[in-house]
Amino acid sequence: MAKTERLLKRMAELEEQTGVKRTIFAACPNSSAVIRASIRSAKRNNAPIYFAATLNQIDTDGGYTGMTPADFVKVCRMECEAINFTGDCIIAVDHGGPWLKDKQNTERWETERAMNAVKASFEAAIAAGFDLIHVDPTVDINVPKGEVIDIHLVVRRTVELIEHCEKFRRANNYPEISYEVGTEEVHGGLADDTTFDTFLVELKEGLAAVGLADVWPCFIVGKVGTDLHTTLFDGEVAKKLTAKVRPLGSYIKGHYTDGVSNPQDYPLCGMGGANVGPEFTISEYEALEELEAKEVEYYNAGRVAMLSNITEVLTRLVYESNRWKKWLLESEKGVDFYEIDPERRAWLVKTGCRYIWQKPEALVARNSLYENLKRVGMDPENIVLDRIEHDMDKYFYAFNIVDLNKML
Repeated sequence: MAKTERLLKRMAELEEQTGVKRTIFAACPNSSAVIRASIRSAKRNNAPIYFAATLNQIDTDGGYTGMTPADFVKVCRMECEAINFTGDCIIAVDHGGPWLKDKQNTERWETERAMNAVKASFEAAIAAGFDLIHVDPTVDINVPKGEVIDIHLVVRRTVELIEHCEKFRRANNYPEISYEVGTEEVHGGLADDTTFDTFLVELKEGLAAVGLADVWPCFIVGKVGTDLHTTLFDGEVAKKLTAKVRPLGSYIKGHYTDGVSNPQDYPLCGMGGANVGPEFTISEYEALEELEAKEVEYYNAGRVAMLSNITEVLTRLVYESNRWKKWLLESEKGVDFYEIDPERRAWLVKTGCRYIWQKPEALVARNSLYENLKRVGMDPENIVLDRIEHDMDKYFYAFNIVDLNKML
C-alpha cells in the first residue's frame, strides 16, 4: 500500500477507536526555510509532514527554489536526519498539469509540448521517490476567456496522465504511489454538483478502460469556500462533497487553506487533507522585516557597520520578476506597481517573495542581515524559523494530529 493511503487508512482506524477525526496538514515547500521549519514543527508536534510541491517550485529545471525532484527528496531526507525526525514525510507534486507552470502559460506552449513536459516532470518525481502526484489538467490556454474547459476533456487528460505515470512506474519497478485529482478553481469545471458527479463517473470508467481499474485517487480536491482572497471554510459544502467521495475510497482535499479563520472545522467535516502555502512565505518575510527593524536600531547605535536593506532588495526583486502580475485583481491590471494601493502592494511583495528567495541579491541581503545580527548576539535564522513554525503549529493542533506519530 502506498504511504499516503496507509496513513489515511490508519487515521480512519483510529477514528473508529477514539471518535477523533483528523486531517493531514500539507505545506507548500516554497523556500528552504519553510522546508526546514515544516520538519521542525512536525518533530515538535510528533506528527507526519506532507509537502505539496508545485511544478513552479520544484521541477526538472529547478523551479524557483532551484531544486529538481531528486534534489528535493534528498534535502527532505537530510533535514529529517538532522533532527532525527522519524515520522512520515510525504512528498507530493501539487497541481501537475499543462499550463499550470507559469513558463508554459506565458510562452503559450502548444498542447502536445505542454502535456509531454508534464509527463516528463511526473517521471522525474516518481524516479526521485515522490509519494503522490496531483493530476490537474484543468487549465487550457486554448479555451476562450470566460469559458470553462469541457469536463470530458479534463477526464480524458486526467486518465492519460495517470496511465502514463503507471506505465512508467510499473516498467521501472518503482513503489506504488498515490494520486490526487481535481481542482478548487472555477476554471476546472468542478464547481457544481452535476459536473463534479460527471467527473467522478467518467474518471472511474476511463481508468477501467485503460486497464487501471485498480488505481483510484485517494484525494479529490473540493471547492470548499476558500480561495486566494477568502478565508472562511464552508463546512456544509465539505460534508456534502465528503459524502460523495468516501464510498469511492477517497477523501476531499482543501487548497487555499492559508489564513483560514476556522481550521478546526476541517477534521469535523471529514476533510482528508489541506494545503497551506503562501501564508508561510508571508511569515518568512514578516520575520525578516522585524529583524531588519532591529538591525536599524543597532546601526543607529553604532553597532552595525552597513545595513542589509533587505526589504528594499526583496521589493525590487519581486517587482523585476513580474511574477506579481499573476495575482493582480481586475481593477489593478494596467496600473503601475508603485501606484497600487500600498496595502495591496505590500501583500504582493510578501506573497511574491517565494519566487525570488533564491536570487543572488536576495541571498546576499539575507546573509548580510544575519551576520549583522549574529555579531550583536542574536540568532536570526532561528528567529525566522520559529516564526514560520509558530504559524504552522496551529494547523497541527486544529487538524488533531499532534502526537499522531505515537499512535501510528
